[in-house]
Amino acid sequence: MPFYIFQNPETGEVREVLQKMTEPHEYKEEGVKWQRLWTSPNASIDTQIDPLSSKDFVEKTRNKKGTLGEIWDAAKEGSKKREEIMGKDPVKEKYFKDYSKKRQGVVHQHDPRKKNTPRENRANPFEII
Repeated sequence: MPFYIFQNPETGEVREVLQKMTEPHEYKEEGVKWQRLWTSPNASIDTQIDPLSSKDFVEKTRNKKGTLGEIWDAAKEGSKKREEIMGKDPVKEKYFKDYSKKRQGVVHQHDPRKKNTPRENRANPFEII
């Protein structure tokens, strides 16, 4: 049951009254009908994710209702924040390094270490050399 706040119009006294949500939200004392005070709800939503903590990312995204794309967007934002803070993203660098190691030295297409091949520099990449 929630608390409702009422104010005495004569004295200005304020009281919190515990009432059911199904009850009429009125409060009378000694024949005086008190006025109900309205407040803005103070619910907080945890939207900040520490970009340097993988545990924080997992905790904040574990029970969220949303799509996989939204989780990818949150991970991308974290990557950008890490780059702003540290000048580079160590998580992304580790991923590119592990990717290359698993594939016998093949470099990921988004890895900044990847060098342009002559095929990529040509106007028609399907042209046979």
